Amino acid sequence: MNPQLHSTSLPSSRRSILQLALGAAGSSMLPAFAQAAWPTKTITLVIGYPPGGQTDFAGRMITGGMQTILGQSLVIENRAGAGGNIATDNVMKSAPDGYRLLIGNGNITLNPHTYRNTGMADPLKLTPIGKLLQSSLVLAVPNSVPAKNYREFVEWVKQQDKEKRGIDYASGGPGSLTHATMEVFRERIGKPNMNHVPYKGSAPAMTDLIAGRVSAMFDAASVLAPFIKSGQLRPLLVTGTTQVPAFPDVPTAAEAGLSNFEIISFIGLYGPPGLAPDVVRKVNVAMNTTLKDPTVIRTIIERGDEPGGGTPEQLATLTRDYYKLWGEIVRANDIRAE
Repeated sequence: MNPQLHSTSLPSSRRSILQLALGAAGSSMLPAFAQAAWPTKTITLVIGYPPGGQTDFAGRMITGGMQTILGQSLVIENRAGAGGNIATDNVMKSAPDGYRLLIGNGNITLNPHTYRNTGMADPLKLTPIGKLLQSSLVLAVPNSVPAKNYREFVEWVKQQDKEKRGIDYASGGPGSLTHATMEVFRERIGKPNMNHVPYKGSAPAMTDLIAGRVSAMFDAASVLAPFIKSGQLRPLLVTGTTQVPAFPDVPTAAEAGLSNFEIISFIGLYGPPGLAPDVVRKVNVAMNTTLKDPTVIRTIIERGDEPGGGTPEQLATLTRDYYKLWGEIVRANDIRAE
């Protein structure tokens, strides 16, 4: 046998076997090979709110761990405006390649019902990846309000209504989660006169709430936590099914005697419609791994939030459920963002 001929024919046969294997697999193998390289460049996390808020915190909290796992940089892009609609629309229209993702809060399930004349795209078409965190809402009042607990507050509100004075309550904006939650609360306690005072975000609302220029507000536990811990605001109840770790003495709505009032604020990671399942899986694994870091867990809990995690399917269910819930609530109470 010719040694030279033998040495050149063996690699050729190996190449043939590989070609046959690829040919037998057909074109179905090609997407898997293409996706296996993802990511190859920087990933942008789009956030529909200014820096410093709860949604922005959620995005920045995960970037360090996720970029280590994925091997590429993650950058934050704040596209504030229209209650998060601008950012949502931007990601909805992005290429489904995994390089533009949305950090979206519960407003993506509320806004389609309160912004009625904007021609918004259906947020249920976004690709769910996983829940980053969730937070109960807290009913808080300033020290100028005489009520020390939920029952006293309801009695006080009804007395103000009886005396034709009513009370003013704050929200982060018309049609916002904080606005809608208070309107549900008002309906649950008999619809007393409570005047809505909308602000451009939670920060200016907090200033007037602490000063007593408005008498009550619902907001995420992490937003209210600094002011509650400093004694500037008094918490009366939380809307979740369990007590908030940061406020173990504050009762849930059910414990306080308010039934059928379980509302949470959640923040999720979403991709554009049609995002490849392999990319969804990789991002979900990186997200869940990051959320298991003890430092991340401690930071979330100390702020008053609860760590998220879980599957894309779980976030999809949560998104659909709240989309349906807010649709019913908005129609029943005629809540508008305009």
